[in-house]
Amino acid sequence: MAIALSKRSNGSVGLDVDGSFLAAAVVDGNSIGRVASADLPEGVASDGEVRDPAALASALKDFFKRHDLPREVRLGVANQQIVVRQLEMPIIQDEKEREAAVRFQAAEAIAMPLDEAVLDFQAIGASQGPDGVARERLLVVAARESMIAQLVAAVKSAGLKPIGVDLNAFALVRMLADPGDGNGHDSGQAARVICHLGGVTNLAIAVGSTCVFTRPLRTSWNAEDEGSAASLAEEIRLSIDFHMAQPEARSVNQVVLTGPDAADGRVASELSSRSGLQVDVAEPLGRLGTHTVPSGDDPYRYTVAAGLAMGASA
Repeated sequence: MAIALSKRSNGSVGLDVDGSFLAAAVVDGNSIGRVASADLPEGVASDGEVRDPAALASALKDFFKRHDLPREVRLGVANQQIVVRQLEMPIIQDEKEREAAVRFQAAEAIAMPLDEAVLDFQAIGASQGPDGVARERLLVVAARESMIAQLVAAVKSAGLKPIGVDLNAFALVRMLADPGDGNGHDSGQAARVICHLGGVTNLAIAVGSTCVFTRPLRTSWNAEDEGSAASLAEEIRLSIDFHMAQPEARSVNQVVLTGPDAADGRVASELSSRSGLQVDVAEPLGRLGTHTVPSGDDPYRYTVAAGLAMGASA
């Protein structure tokens, strides 16, 4: 199953397989319909990858039966088996020729054998070259096919129907972008960093509602480790520096933290001190609100799942 960056679906469940829990969300228009979550046994999934497919299938089967959730699901991925790059090329009208040109350039820019990967892309901007030729900037995603196949196989074994695989980063941007921000093509608009503190620390940089950069971070938040906040803040700062070194990168004016560990103020304080940027903790479900989240449940568990369920292009 290919990564789907721009397909919209209705009536499906956004399913987040975090390292320590499952989270599912159904979005009905501009509101959260239903949510459910359950802890995952240790060793089923870690670092954003499935480690025990049979155990995951069993957990999913029980989870969906217990909560009587729809069987069509949109999956999300975030791990080190995914590479995201920006490419620039002349605008090509013929879709087949455009796809071939993207694949040719991607083979040089992405350190992954493309015959072992699923590849997708979307336009994130346009410009005119010095020669007067119209050009477009593309965000290209390559994911290790075996990693995707293992996740999809486990989901199918649970009796579910996966209808799309998306990047968790795009789901984050989709959920937390301000509808008034537009698509980011306004040249004066600054970028915003969204960092999800969960089973995988996932960073996305967005201009308006368009994700222009993403990477899973190697540092995970650990509340019991006194040096965790400093290490994580430093990796976020370095990721912002890397983004700023890219051609036509927009300046960053804000960092937004989300995820189950976002409420701990140590990361925000450390990052603000190191970067000089405004650091805020996001509303977990953005403009959709948390009124349908069961009392006592952590609404930050559902940020990615709800963004996946929305299923729109980020």
